[in-house]
Amino acid sequence: MTPATLKSQTCKDLAQLARKRGVPGWHSMRKDQLVRALMKTSKKGAGQATRRSSAGKAATKNGAGKSRKPPSSRRTAVAPVSPRVRSRIQNLQSKLELIKNLAASQRQALDGKAPVDRLVVMVRDPYWLHAYWELSRQSVDRAQAAMGQHWHAARPVLRLFKLADDGAASLVRSIAIHGGVSNWYVDVQDPPCSYRLEIGYEAADGSFFCLARSNTVETPTADMSDAVDDAQNADRIFAMSGGYSPQGTSQELQELLEERLQRPMGSPMHTRFGAGVDRRAVEDNEFHLAVDAELMVYGVSRRDAHVTLKGEPVQLRPDGTFSVRLNMPDRRQVIPVVASTVDGVEQRTIVLAIERNTKVMEPVVRDGGPM
Repeated sequence: MTPATLKSQTCKDLAQLARKRGVPGWHSMRKDQLVRALMKTSKKGAGQATRRSSAGKAATKNGAGKSRKPPSSRRTAVAPVSPRVRSRIQNLQSKLELIKNLAASQRQALDGKAPVDRLVVMVRDPYWLHAYWELSRQSVDRAQAAMGQHWHAARPVLRLFKLADDGAASLVRSIAIHGGVSNWYVDVQDPPCSYRLEIGYEAADGSFFCLARSNTVETPTADMSDAVDDAQNADRIFAMSGGYSPQGTSQELQELLEERLQRPMGSPMHTRFGAGVDRRAVEDNEFHLAVDAELMVYGVSRRDAHVTLKGEPVQLRPDGTFSVRLNMPDRRQVIPVVASTVDGVEQRTIVLAIERNTKVMEPVVRDGGPM
């Protein structure tokens, strides 16, 4: 509505429009007064409409902003954790760390010597290897730092490698182990074969952190005797486990066998007389006397029983009999023999207490002259 549009209308039409718009005193106004009154009314109505539109837009904006407010910004009450639940969580975390810690069961270094990481493998029979390890806490800490974010899902494993004739190693499988122990029996196939082991931590993505690598061993053919529990066959175990390999003697293997058998390991020519022989007298062909002793433990149980001697498994013959030859040092020793049924429900234990006391008498030299 413009002044020109209003002026083009008749006075009667302007009076009717003013009446509809509610212009006061419209019936006594002339044409020019009606035009001015209608223009004034038109401007006032336009201002009110503008203000209503602005208010509506502002309300819409504020409403939209409230609807976009993320639910996370609302504060929710968190129930406090009870001391009992917190204690159970801490105990579970401690057990998981113990299972993961391969150094948890290791004895402290003796005579102030720093612990040495080592993994030693011995041949038990054509189908079984016996792995023994000693790992320091520092090595486990290094593995944790090196694996970083993968440490949480990592697991301790033994990796079994099969060696080809050209020396190439192929991974056979990873064997999951746990902390709290220091040895593990590993089953193998297709004798005779050469194997070696690695111990460390394997992450979920397959990456592996190696803590120690073992010596190379070769399993015998299946028709050979499997009586490796017999200490008399220690030299054969030493040989099968790489003791006389062309690459040189495994120092870790030799130290381990010497600790367990309480006698030196090496060439049979130098060890056949035992630990108490004066080898200089033997080499000089002097008159000498050497005496040693061994202990034979034998028994019988059910042929499907599980028998251990001093914690080590004993191989039973088809009729259930067994025999084990042990070294007999100059001291008292207690030898427990435990037999368990296959299901573990019943168990029998016999303890042998053996003592050896060797006395070397003064030599007697008689006059060789005529009587």
